Amino acid sequence: MDQQVPVRTKLAAAWTSFMFLYIYVDYLHLYKPGVVDDILDGVVWEFDISQTFAASALASMAIPIMMILLSTTLPAKATRVLNLIVAGLYIPYSVFNLAGESWYVFYGLGIVLEVLILAFVMRSAWAWPRTASASVVGAKAGGLVDRLAMAGD
Repeated sequence: MDQQVPVRTKLAAAWTSFMFLYIYVDYLHLYKPGVVDDILDGVVWEFDISQTFAASALASMAIPIMMILLSTTLPAKATRVLNLIVAGLYIPYSVFNLAGESWYVFYGLGIVLEVLILAFVMRSAWAWPRTASASVVGAKAGGLVDRLAMAGD
């Protein structure tokens, strides 16, 4: 019998998957002809490489990175609301990255996968039980499992 995966674990796994896609799309972008030359000339996409650009890129990546941690540590209500807000904001942000690109298959696939993960985050957060009883029942069951495991040691 499969054990039910806690919502927090699902959310953290989804944000981790999102980050892998996010990073690999950016990394594989380097293989596009002319990109490395542009970087060496101090330009990424249409932006001059500067401290401001680097800080903005880091901030953009830091939000989903922090969602991995926050999904497992914040109180349930805050986690639910934060996941709904951040995933909702990152869907148009991800889609916007297709603007002006010529490699539609590559970027389109990356964006579709990112949006599917973000939709999963939103659905998981939205469907998360809002009552304490579901959490209490899970905690009691977990406590029983822990006691049984310790009794066997």
